[in-house]
Amino acid sequence: MPPATTTLRQQRLGSELRKLRERAGLTSTAAAALLGSPQARISNIEAGRYAVSADRVRTLARNYSCGDEAYVDALAGMTGARKRGWWEEYRDILPAGLLDLAELEHHASAMRVAVTVHMPGLLQTPEHARATMREAVPPLRPYEIEHRVSYRVKRQAVLFEGTPTPYTAIVHEAALRMGFGGPAVARAQLHHLVAVSEEPTVTVRVLPFGQTGFPASGQPITCTTGPVPQLDTIVLDTDHGCEFIDADAQLSRYRSVLDRMESRSLSETKSRDLIHHIAMTL
Repeated sequence: MPPATTTLRQQRLGSELRKLRERAGLTSTAAAALLGSPQARISNIEAGRYAVSADRVRTLARNYSCGDEAYVDALAGMTGARKRGWWEEYRDILPAGLLDLAELEHHASAMRVAVTVHMPGLLQTPEHARATMREAVPPLRPYEIEHRVSYRVKRQAVLFEGTPTPYTAIVHEAALRMGFGGPAVARAQLHHLVAVSEEPTVTVRVLPFGQTGFPASGQPITCTTGPVPQLDTIVLDTDHGCEFIDADAQLSRYRSVLDRMESRSLSETKSRDLIHHIAMTL
């Protein structure tokens, strides 16, 4: 039976299988015939509504003449019974896109983010997160803010517990000077940013005022790295929620944007020095 809830990860597996079928020039009816299944089975698999085994994925890839073993292995690794992650406790509390984001971060092998106004969510203190959420439009109720703060704090475990996920944050100087929550909260956030930047798997690079050129629109951009480049995902943090992008051309475009922003940023040491300086002026 199709799962009660379809997650972003299940949808991504289905969409990748659809890409393979279309590249092979096969209709869903033809693919079903090769598999010996009803056409509806292929449609449900590609929509992420039907659980599929690793063996079935390998059979489909073989039927679609896909010889990229690393890619097929990565797709096979996305199969199996859906495991309940910690984020599921928020399923009836927060928007589904936020839960998809946590699942995406959980499975990422590395992450890179660029921000211009807000601190990266995974590097925020609870007080800073709470202060920014009070500015939400429409306003969030106090209990809604607390739910989101606790969710954000739990997301941060991917960077600091177990086997930490390598993380690079490109932070514009404007974000360092926004002062959410007042001087005390802002200063504590900057000190926290310096402290976490000294972790071996966390890199913080500051894009300073005065740097010529700005190859981005200003919205937060996150690139989560998959087991193979084809399974990378771009996440755009918009006013209407998270937007997830996995089209090849767009992946290439946003990787280039992040590369250019990082190349124009200060070194890690100079970034820490600037953050220290700004904290001292608050």
